[in-house]
Amino acid sequence: MTGQAPAIILGIETSCDETAAAIVVRDQFGHSTIRSNVVRSQLDEHAAFGGVVPELAARAHVTYLDHIIAQACREADIALADIDAIAATAGPGLVGGVLVGLTTAKALAAALDKPLLAINHLEAHALTARMTDGVAFPYLMLLVSGGHSQFVLVRGVGDYERWGTTIDDALGEAFDKVAKLLTLGHPGGPAVEAVARQGDPKRFKFPRPLLREARLDFSFSGLKTAVRLQAEALAPLSDQDVADIAASFQATVAEIIAFRSTQALQRFKAELPDAKPQLVVAGGVAANRTIASALSTACQAEGAALIVPPIALCTDNGAMVAWAGAERFALGVRDPLDVNARPRWPLDLPDMKVATNVT
Repeated sequence: MTGQAPAIILGIETSCDETAAAIVVRDQFGHSTIRSNVVRSQLDEHAAFGGVVPELAARAHVTYLDHIIAQACREADIALADIDAIAATAGPGLVGGVLVGLTTAKALAAALDKPLLAINHLEAHALTARMTDGVAFPYLMLLVSGGHSQFVLVRGVGDYERWGTTIDDALGEAFDKVAKLLTLGHPGGPAVEAVARQGDPKRFKFPRPLLREARLDFSFSGLKTAVRLQAEALAPLSDQDVADIAASFQATVAEIIAFRSTQALQRFKAELPDAKPQLVVAGGVAANRTIASALSTACQAEGAALIVPPIALCTDNGAMVAWAGAERFALGVRDPLDVNARPRWPLDLPDMKVATNVT
C-alpha cells in the first residue's frame, strides 16, 4: 500500500520471560526498518526452578521495562515525543507480565498523547515474516513455541483461520519436560538439541500421536510419556542413553511436524489454488535444525516456499509487536486506554478483524 506517511512505532513485549522494547519504522510502501530491538532474557532468574515462575517474571518486568524502553530509544536515536504510536502485547500470556507492559504503554500513550495499539502476541508472530521478508497474503503459518503449537491460515491483518492446534502440550513445553526428565537444564529446546547431536535417532521407536487422523491437530503428551517410560526402563541412564533418547525424541517430533505440514500445505493448495503456497514458521522451536531440515524437505516436495525469519525475531521480541502495531496503525486501528489484558486470546476471534487489509 502506498500513499501513506511513514509511521514510527514503539513496541513493548512482556508476555512471558523476556522484557523487550523496539522501535520500528513502516514506510509509505509498507517496508520496515528496525531501528532498535532490545531484549532482556530472564533465564538466570528462572533457571533454578526449571521453568518460568510467573510472579518472578512480572517482578523483573517492573524492574527493567523502563530501562529497556529508554535503551531502545537511545539505540534508535528517536525521542519518545517523536513516536507515532505505542504498541504493547495485551495477550495472550502470563497475565501479570502482560499487565506490566500494557499498563506502561497506556501511561506513555496518555502522557504523550499518542495512540495505543493493543497487540495480540500471536498476531505479532504471524506478521513477522511480512516485516522481515515482505511476504504477501495469504500464507500458512506454523507457530511452534513454549506455549503454542498451531497451524493458522493468514489471509490478512486481523483475518486468521486456525486449522490445527495442540490438544495437550505445546511442542516447546514437551521439549522442556523431556529436558527436565533427562536433567539437561532449561530451556529445554536448545538443551535437547545439543545432546541429541551425539545420539542415535533410530535407537528408540517412539509413538507418533494422531498421525492416523486426517485433522491437523498435534498431541505430544503421549510421546512425552513414552520418553519417560523408556528412561525409567533404562535407569540409571548412561550419557549415551540420554543422547539416544534425546535424538530419537527429536527425530520423532521432526517427523510429526513435517507430516502435518505436508497435510496443511496440501489443504492450502486445494482451498486456495490461485495463491502461492507459502509456509511461515514462527516461535522458538523454529531454531531447531532437525525440525527445520524436515520442514524444508516437506516444503520442497509440495512446491511451497519456506519462510523462517531470523531466530532473534522468531522468539519473543519488541520488534514483532511494533510491526504488528504498524500494520494495524496503517489500517486506521486505534485502541482505547481502558483495553484489558487477556491471558487467553485466540487469533480467530471476531474481535481481531479490521475493516480492510493491506497487501
